[in-house]
Amino acid sequence: MNTFEINDLDLYYGDTQALKSIELVIPRNQVTAFIGPSGCGKSTLLRTLNRMNDLIAGVKISGEVKMDGADIYADVDVRKLRMRCGMVFQKANPFPMSIYENVAYGQKAQGLKDKFQLDSIVEEALRKAALWEEVKDRLHSHAFGLSGGQQQRLCIARTIAMRPDVILMDEPTSALDPIATARIEELMEDLRRDFTVVIVTHSMAQARRIADKTAFFLMGELVEHGDTEQIFNAPQDKRTHGYITGDFG
Repeated sequence: MNTFEINDLDLYYGDTQALKSIELVIPRNQVTAFIGPSGCGKSTLLRTLNRMNDLIAGVKISGEVKMDGADIYADVDVRKLRMRCGMVFQKANPFPMSIYENVAYGQKAQGLKDKFQLDSIVEEALRKAALWEEVKDRLHSHAFGLSGGQQQRLCIARTIAMRPDVILMDEPTSALDPIATARIEELMEDLRRDFTVVIVTHSMAQARRIADKTAFFLMGELVEHGDTEQIFNAPQDKRTHGYITGDFG
């Protein structure tokens, strides 16, 4: 079963075409990595999956993006779509409040007030983000007191707390050291049990380590996609081979 089916997708920023006739399926409960050089369209495509591109003036989109069989660019509640598709950004962006309040924030904003339920949701999210054991004794401490890697896992917990179906990650480890990066990568392997994960990464080694599927983009085109092992060991397109062997990019 696929979470997303993308058909003949074109996207323009004004007169500049950023995505060209994209055809791609993203399977449920797997990690799909988007790779390619800067400016190739991978982050743009990621943002089409929760309609974040709607927030940019002058964007024009044609084609079809289906989530669980329904076209998300048809008559859908965008707010609900973004609740189903949580987003983790390149730079950790915890809110200026306690660890607990960061994780509980979304549910509180939706009107949940029951402390027992909130406590349960916060603990579950922090456990799934592999952060509970590190912070359980200081939940009411300020989130800014956490390390960079812990702050990014907190942002992942904040996303999990909204109980999405999909977690979108836009280079979530690019600002982290190797140890923190390894923790996030271990976490992604666990997250696929409960979520569909889509990650944009500049690190081909990272894609190779964590992704079930990999899609390679170049100049707005989807050049090749498939099982990660096949993409890296037996690419079908010479451009893919050139990128992963370091001839360009």
